[in-house]
Parts: sequence; structure tokens; C-alpha cells
Amino acid sequence: IAARLLKTARRRILWQKAYQAERRAKDLEGLFMDNLIRCITTDGSARLILINSTQIVNRAVEIHTTAPTATAALGRVLTASAMMGSLLGEKDDLLTVSFKGNGVAGNVMATSDYMGNVRGYIANPAADPAKRQDGKLNVAAAIGAGSMYVLRDAAGLEEPYVGVLEIQSGEIAEDIAAYYAQSEQVPTLCALGVRVGRDYRAISAGGALLQLLPFAD
Repeated sequence: IAARLLKTARRRILWQKAYQAERRAKDLEGLFMDNLIRCITTDGSARLILINSTQIVNRAVEIHTTAPTATAALGRVLTASAMMGSLLGEKDDLLTVSFKGNGVAGNVMATSDYMGNVRGYIANPAADPAKRQDGKLNVAAAIGAGSMYVLRDAAGLEEPYVGVLEIQSGEIAEDIAAYYAQSEQVPTLCALGVRVGRDYRAISAGGALLQLLPFAD
């Protein structure tokens, strides 16, 4: 009888663990289900990172209930942070990208690990300034002028590395490229996009990060 009870108890524990794992997976599904691809040339002179971040952005929309321009701004920062984080070296390393401008969005930030798993925050989810003359969402106006911070918390370092750069355009992609060029001396091209639908959700979102590596011709 004791052996039978012990066997039943073990089954219940295993079932509970499986159930909890399934619940955690469902909770995180919206943030971590998108695709991130890393490539490098055969001669090691350049690397390319591509990401489809549509589900990540839509999960952020659900959490923060963002207006269209806020969706685009937070979505771009999330996408950039995921790509940058994927360049970290260790599983316990973390990277945080923060835009602290004087625009209506307030502080916009995202934190990523080396797998590209990412979480974000926007101080004013209702930020939605008038569109640009070309009819596109005015992310630069939402961000405003100020500073961009990149904090890299790497294993083995007593203090996190902090890079600070004046916001160049507020469109996010240009700021990321400028950060790498000025703070890390790595020639970089960055492209980010979030297409927002009438329901304020992202129809599509993604990014690309292309970098020349040391000793490239």
C-alpha cells in the first residue's frame, strides 16, 4: 500500500510540473515565438542578423495597450534589442537599450538575453503625435531629443558596461547604427519596421542588422 501511495504521489508531482511548465510556456509564447536568424560570411568579414518580431510586438501591444505610434516606437526598440542581445556571449548576459528623450512617449526601453528573448516598457503607451507629411507614423516626434543608453551586463564584469549616445534621429534604426559606429567602432547598417493595422496591432514587424567585422577588407 505504501509503495502504491508513493507511486501515485510521484505521478501527481510529475503531472503538476508538466502542467506548470505548459502554463509558463503559454505565458511566454507571445514574446518568444518569433524567428531570429544569424548569418556570417565564409571569410568572417561580415555578419547579418534578421528577425521577424511580429508576435513579440503584438504581445507588447496586449500588455501595454499602446496607441499606433507608441506601438511602432516600442516595437522598433524591442526588435533592435532582440538582435543586439543575440550578439551577447553567455546565457546569463543581459543587454538593455533605453531611449530617454523629451518626446511624448517618455522613456522607451527593452531588455534582451543572448537568445533574443526580450521584454520592453514605454512610459506613455498613449503617445500618438500627428503623422509625418508623408503619412507615416512619427516615431521621431514620439521619442524626441535626448540620450540613448546601452547597458550590457556580462558575466565576469564587476560593473555593467554603459554606453551613452545623443539621440541622432529618434527613428531608432539610425540611432542603433550610430551607437555601434561611435561607441564600438563597428560599421553597421540597421533597418527596423513595424506596420500597424487599424486595430492598433502589428500587421508585420521585423529588422535587419548588418555589420562589418574586424579585419574586413
